Amino acid sequence: MSATVIHPASEIAVERRDSTLVLTLDRPGKMNALSASLVEALLAQVNAAYRDGTRLLVLRGNGRNFSAGFDMGGFESQSEGDLVLRFIRIEQLLQAVRHAPFDTLVLAHGRNFGAGVDLACACARRVAASDATFRMPGLRFGLVLGSRLFAERVGIDRARHVLQASQTFSAQDGRAWGFLTAVAGQDEWPAVIEAAESASAALTPEAAARLFRVMANEAHRDADLAEVARSAAEPGIKQRIAAYLESR
Repeated sequence: MSATVIHPASEIAVERRDSTLVLTLDRPGKMNALSASLVEALLAQVNAAYRDGTRLLVLRGNGRNFSAGFDMGGFESQSEGDLVLRFIRIEQLLQAVRHAPFDTLVLAHGRNFGAGVDLACACARRVAASDATFRMPGLRFGLVLGSRLFAERVGIDRARHVLQASQTFSAQDGRAWGFLTAVAGQDEWPAVIEAAESASAALTPEAAARLFRVMANEAHRDADLAEVARSAAEPGIKQRIAAYLESR
């Protein structure tokens, strides 16, 4: 049984297929950049999935790409406190996905940046089209977000180099490094979802939750949240973002 619900105000499409929840970022005109409202909508859906019998969460993006990351639009009119809160809420979204008691799958395509890459990284199954590229420039304006998890995926030395250089990497690089679990064309994605659904149903919900709890490193949750808060709250975040945008 499948039902699709569009939430225009929250900028996501929500589709429920039995125990599978598909969340599609639906801001194609903004390359699915993570606005405050989109983050809140995603976080609400993920948190609800903890309680509603979801066995598989699928994240994907409408339009040219999965996500362009933090939405910089109108940042000049926001207070530094507002910006700090937005970064903290993104970290809470990443942790909700990373530590979910059910399977998670991201399907990425196009050019992806910053927190959008971090959101993909938080998923247990990370599949991208061959045209996908990834870049995390947050440290260019002093923000530490998702760095520890990226290092877990690709190794400390590679993560340090990629993040320090703000390096763009391809889907093929991502697969070779362990950032991605597979590269598959968009025409193959229905089969990818079907395979993930089958795998997700192999264990009881209780056994699956135990597995995911053991595999996710709970020890660093508070430290990661604190690091995001400290780096974002350093005075001058608006000026640093403006300087970064100008340098592009």
